Amino acid sequence: QVQLVESGGGLVQAGGSLRLSCTASGDTFSIYGLGWFRQAPGKEREFVAAISRGGVSTTYANSVKGRFTISRDNSRNTVYLQMNSLKPEDTAVYYCAADKFTSIYPRNYKYWGQGTQVTVSS
Repeated sequence: QVQLVESGGGLVQAGGSLRLSCTASGDTFSIYGLGWFRQAPGKEREFVAAISRGGVSTTYANSVKGRFTISRDNSRNTVYLQMNSLKPEDTAVYYCAADKFTSIYPRNYKYWGQGTQVTVSS
């Protein structure tokens, strides 16, 4: 079992950058694949990015490809989401998630953080 806590959200102007962090406690961090998802008001939770247990393989949603970068530091039990060139449509609550394997589907993740709000103003 693993507990996840996100941080780093906030208010930023369009074109700006933010870096989200998600720190884990509990089980061995390196055995988990990790994902970032987001949910805007009135919308379903959507996939943003995922990274494999060893950090070798990454996957991105088309909407963020080239702007967002997912990375992990297993020595710090932390996964990051570097977000550049932010757009108003990136506004959402961002969640990190963990499970044995990565997936683009929220239903495939057992563990979730509480979320952090990202607001991008135009």
